[in-house]
This record gives sequence, C-alpha cells and structure tokens, in this order.
Amino acid sequence: MAEHASPPMTPRARMQVLLAAAACLLPLLLQLPAWLGPAFGIGALAVAAASWRRPMPALLRLLLSACALLAVAVVAPGIGRDTACAVLAAMLALKPAETFSLRDGRSLVGFGLFAPFATFLLDQGPASLALALLAVLLALLALQQLAADEGEVAQPAGRGAAAFGVLRLFALGLPLALAAFWLFPRLPSPLWGLPHRSVATPGLSDTMTPGSMGELLLDDSPAARVQFFGATPAPQQMYWRGPVLWDFDGRSWRQARDLQRFPVAPMQPAGAGWDYRIDIEPTEDRQLVALDLPTLLPDGAYASRDYTPWAETAQYNVSRWRMHSAPPAAFETELPPPLRARALALPRGYNPRTVALGRQWRREAGSDAQGRSDAALIGRALAMIRRDFAYTLEVPLAGRNEVDDFLFDRREGYCEHFSSAFVVLMRAAGIPARVVTGYAGAYRNPIGDYWLVRKSDAHAWAEVWLPARGWVRVDPTAAVAPERVYDTIADRQPGRIAGLDALVPMFNAGDWMRRGWNDFVLGFNAQRQQSLLKPLGLDRLGAGALVALFAAIAALALVWMAWLIARGERQRDPLLRAWHALEARYRRLGRGRATHEPALAWATRVAADSPRAGQHLATLAARFNQARYAPAGNRAALQALLRDLRVHRP
Repeated sequence: MAEHASPPMTPRARMQVLLAAAACLLPLLLQLPAWLGPAFGIGALAVAAASWRRPMPALLRLLLSACALLAVAVVAPGIGRDTACAVLAAMLALKPAETFSLRDGRSLVGFGLFAPFATFLLDQGPASLALALLAVLLALLALQQLAADEGEVAQPAGRGAAAFGVLRLFALGLPLALAAFWLFPRLPSPLWGLPHRSVATPGLSDTMTPGSMGELLLDDSPAARVQFFGATPAPQQMYWRGPVLWDFDGRSWRQARDLQRFPVAPMQPAGAGWDYRIDIEPTEDRQLVALDLPTLLPDGAYASRDYTPWAETAQYNVSRWRMHSAPPAAFETELPPPLRARALALPRGYNPRTVALGRQWRREAGSDAQGRSDAALIGRALAMIRRDFAYTLEVPLAGRNEVDDFLFDRREGYCEHFSSAFVVLMRAAGIPARVVTGYAGAYRNPIGDYWLVRKSDAHAWAEVWLPARGWVRVDPTAAVAPERVYDTIADRQPGRIAGLDALVPMFNAGDWMRRGWNDFVLGFNAQRQQSLLKPLGLDRLGAGALVALFAAIAALALVWMAWLIARGERQRDPLLRAWHALEARYRRLGRGRATHEPALAWATRVAADSPRAGQHLATLAARFNQARYAPAGNRAALQALLRDLRVHRP
C-alpha cells in the first residue's frame, strides 16, 4: 500500500516551527568562531523568507550547502568540536528550504533540538542554558501545534493555556532531572577524550613570538577567579606563573616540556606566603597558573622543575584548585651545568647588534663571584629601558632580527618585546635568563570579595640567575608602564574603560553570579558528589550508595509524576471529574465501584440492593457512557448531565 502523503502545515504551525528552529539555532550561533555565527544567522532568515511560499530549487540548496561547508573549512579547518558544531548550524540554517508538510515540521524541530545540546560542547554558561531551555519550550509548543493540526490531540484553548501545559511538563520532569544531576554517579574523568577545537581560544601558549599576544591583551573575558584565605598579596606581587620559556630560535621562545617530570628546584620561601583557591577557566590543555611561586599543589596537579604548574589531565571545564604560594628568598642557588648552558644559549646569526651590545657591557663590567657585576648589568639595562623606551600595543609583525629592531630602531612595544629583548641581552652578557609568561595583577570584585584575573592581564616577564640568590624575577615592562602591569588605577576597572562608571556595579554583580554558577553547577564533580551528604553525618558516599539513593529518589519521582498526570487528566475533563465525585459519594456508603467494573455493571449491582437508587444510577451511567464514548456534540445535553451527576445522592 502506498504511503499517504503528509498534509501541509498551516501558516500558524509553520511560523511556530520556524520560531522554534531559530531559538534552537541561536545559542549555537553565539559560540561559533569568527564571523560564522552572524553569517549563518542572516542566511537562515534569508532562506526562511525565500522559501515561505514554495520550495527552494534543489540546485540552489546544493549550492548554498557547498558555500556553507566551504566557509566552515576556511574558518575552522581540521576536525574539532567547533567544526562539527558549525556544520550542524549550517545544515539547520538551510533546513527550512525544504520544510512544508507536517512530517517536515517534526523533522525540523527534532533536528533543531540537537543544536542547543551541541552548544554545551562549546560553552556551559548560564546564558547558554537559559537559551536552551527557551528553545526546548518553543520546540514543545511547535510539536503540540503540529499534533493538533494532524488531529492527534486537542489543542488547548489560547496560547497561554498551551504554554502552561508545556511548563507543566517541565515541572513534572524536574525532580527526576535534579536527582540525576545530584546523585547519578560521576566519573572522576570521562570515558573518552573530548576532541579539541579547530580554532584555539585565546590563552597562554607554550610558545611566544613577540607580537603574538596582542589579541589576548584586548580580551577582557575571565581567565581565573581567586579567593584568598588570610593574608592577601599586594597588586605588585600578583604575578600568576604560567609557561616558562627556555628555548629561543632567533624569533620565538618555546617551553621546555622535557623538564615537566623532573623534581622541583630547591626554593627557600621569604615568609609565610598566601593560601588561596583559584578557579581556572577551561584551557583544553594541562597548563595551569599559580601565584609566583607555588609551594603546595593539590592532588591532580604538580609543578615541573622550573615551578610551572600542570594538571594531570586536560582541563575542558572550569577547574578549582586549593594552592599555597610564597615569594622566594633563594630559588635554585646551584644551577646545574646543562640548565646553565640552556639558559645562556643563543642561535647563531640572529640579532647581531644585541649580542654585540651584551658582550660589550660584559667587558666593561667585568665579573665577580658575588654577582655584583651581574646586578649592575641588570640595572644598566633597566635604566636604558626606562629612559629610552615606550609602551604600545601597535607594533609591526616580528622580523628576522626582531630583538635588534626593538632595541635599536623602534623602541616601542609591549611585554613580549620587553621580556624577549631583555633576556637575549642578558644571555649575550653571560647572565643565565629565561622568559616567564602568565598574568600580572587582578581586579578585586567587592561583591564576594574575590579577585578576577582577566585574559587582558596576560603578561611576560624575565627571570635571571644570580649567585647566592638563584632565579630572580625582573619585569622590564614595569620599568616603562607599571600601571599597565599592576592594575592599580581606577580606569582599569571593568566598565570604566569606556568611561561608563555606572557599568562597574553591573559587571561586579554579573561576574559574581557567573562565579556562583561555576561553583554550584560546573564545579560539581565526583569528589564533591561523594561528600554531598556530609552535613548529615555521611562523610563519603561510594558508587553503590549513590546508585541506591538515586534509584530510590528516581522511583519516588516517577510515582509522583504518574500521580500528577493521572490527577491532571481527571481534572481536565469536567465529565470525568463529576463522575468520580459521584463514585466517591457511593464509596463512603460502602457501595463504591470496583476498578475493573464498568459503569452499567456497577449500577446493576447497586440496583440489587436499592432498586430505586439503582434505577436512577443506571440512567446516569448510560448517559455517561454515551457522552464519553459516543458524543453527539450536544453541549446542552452535556451540561444537563453534568448538573444531574453533581446533584445525585445515593
């Protein structure tokens, strides 16, 4: 038998389906890289408008699909989460071009629901969740309208009633969803690896080429949030240590990853230090940041020999770490010969003027075992930078001899240029040196009393090795622009950058709410789940106890859902409600209807004991069966039956 063609959608149903598809697509578009989001959004509107009355030609659809895939390949080459999500967004944007029947509408809504859930692969923030919930609500309303148009269910009267019905479905499933979130056993790590993005998000890197950090310095999005317990360091002490760069090829610096598994170098702290908790935004890498220098790291984290902090696994979500740090009084005072040679290495044929200047300064300063000449050379370099150089973000691309260009010709740049040139000059003068990258400074949010480290706080500084002291931090950028490093002036506050002071409290409140979201939702991991019932005296819940508790609460939630559904069905039908009320009156006298007993059979049984009451009940039962199972559509007859059912007494 040939399959019946699906009837076409009504204009109202089509509008609801397109609205639901747009709501599903929106959160995903907001997370796509570069200009793909706006382009696909405009394309989706154009396709929906062009195909409102008639299907778009197949050849044109094929051409648009090819253009969309080409745009994805250009912006997000390779295979990654963002690539897959971009392809999904492109196909969903083009889907309305072939959506006309009721079956097509269901297909579009079902396909569209993949988009908000795919969004969580790129962002798990509260805004993405709110948009996803709105998309699901509109999708259910569209499916309800499609079912009503096909005659499968009765459409509630009015849009308010329809929305209330969908919200009721949300409420029914909420207890089960909460039970699954809080109690379903979580693994400490995923069963499979999550693929990286094709387009890397701005952040700290294991390489540094002078000029490469410009985009990061303009990004005010959060990198970390820090809560101190006890003493708080001064802003000029807030250097957040990230990758330490040893190897230089003439243009770029690279991290020495072969030092990761070596024991940390000996360090003597200069004081009690600081105890703090740091929440680090996702990096999709194992690289962490810590206040300089980290002396205590929690389980799951470690420090390499140069005190670079690392996580055991890649960080795809917000991670929380309790750490302790202290400034060094002495830091690796005995430098092994292989590391000394590495910290003095310079490639041949690069930056000849800088190398010649460093060697000239060394000849003029001489050398001594106490390192006084080294300290004098460092002071001479800082004095030159302070006197002759300026800070700016507008710099040309690095050339072959970038350090020479910066020191002798341009004399303008930002932290990457200053730190790179300073370290090369120190190495040329015979002083072991290396580049350290991370963040400098932070902004204190008075709401919640925590410190916000932004990506725009990214910074690069130098460490030089001096006899008896070991590695010493030197920040040549601070010699030129200390206010850019330490965030101590008011115009570095969020909102005041544009001169809008009124935005500062709004930013503080918004970031505090996002911190709470990270804490209570994204930060709810396996360890916190196992200690969920600690306030009740249960220190640790094993996997078996969690499964049992989840099963019990899930069963209760399912029973509650079934009861509410059954109760709702009774309450929605006034005829059924009146009939059940009549049954209840007979049940109180011991003559209630059995659950398996038809209405007429029950009336016959009642008539055997009380012929007069049974005869009247039999008449009502017959009228009830007729109205419920073979309705004639006579509203007056239905109202008369409802009145008689309500007034009848046994």
